[in-house]
Amino acid sequence: MPHAHLMIMRVKPDAEVPRFSGGQYTTLGLGSWEHRVDGGSLAELPKQKLIRRAYSISCPMLDVQGDLLANDEIDYLEFYITLVLRPDTDDPPLTPRLFNLKEGDRLHLGKKPVGTYTLKPVEPADNVIFAGTGTGEAPHNSMTIELLKRGHTGQIVSMTCVRYRGDLGYLDQQKQLQEKYPNYRYGSFTTREPENIDSNHPHYVGKQYLQDMIVPDKFEAQFGWSPKPGKTHVFLCGNPSMIGLPEKNDQGELVFPESKGMVELLTEQGYKLSTPKSPGNIHFEKYW
Repeated sequence: MPHAHLMIMRVKPDAEVPRFSGGQYTTLGLGSWEHRVDGGSLAELPKQKLIRRAYSISCPMLDVQGDLLANDEIDYLEFYITLVLRPDTDDPPLTPRLFNLKEGDRLHLGKKPVGTYTLKPVEPADNVIFAGTGTGEAPHNSMTIELLKRGHTGQIVSMTCVRYRGDLGYLDQQKQLQEKYPNYRYGSFTTREPENIDSNHPHYVGKQYLQDMIVPDKFEAQFGWSPKPGKTHVFLCGNPSMIGLPEKNDQGELVFPESKGMVELLTEQGYKLSTPKSPGNIHFEKYW
């Protein structure tokens, strides 16, 4: 466990580990009668109710020798989960129960991973940018390993935004990957460290958001190359405010949120939002 409110959980199925593509998800579940790590009430849900929620499948990324390790080479599924406690309510109902589990405990695991947030549209020489907030980098971990395992020749960037550096559960593995693969770069950005909020800090940078980093000049300065919309796919996972999907107004017109998210910023650069009826090169997975 990276810290008390963040865990990397490994679940070993009773049967064989189901096959899946990087970026897909499955469900985890526990009974409403199971105890919570925060000591919350057991009475907020009907008795004998199975509480289930979808979680993207992450990836251990590297073995003890530092070699690539994908989920099809191990006998468990890995999940990256954060615990958000709300003192004034018993929500969320599942994660406080997951954080109360011990090694060897049993839980529900969905039979078949699903989801269309995958690398299917990516060609071998395409550039790929993964942008996630918090545990939204979980699917990007398995997608990154899938690309590297198949010898992807395009540039790959995975960038994530968290509150504190301690919230970077895969930082050591990411550093190793950077050293081993010249076409892979990892960028981590924070919003609540002293240098983010104290203007008198000697290394003050302000709050760092992924929306800032996708600006072409800043991106090139950070990662060493300049993405071109015609040859780049961008995958977004996490906070809806970061993604910034357009929504219909009262007149039925699609409008972007007041604060610019990644979709609007990328659209302005020439990227196209991918939908089931109209493929593009901006792909998204919302976490709530």
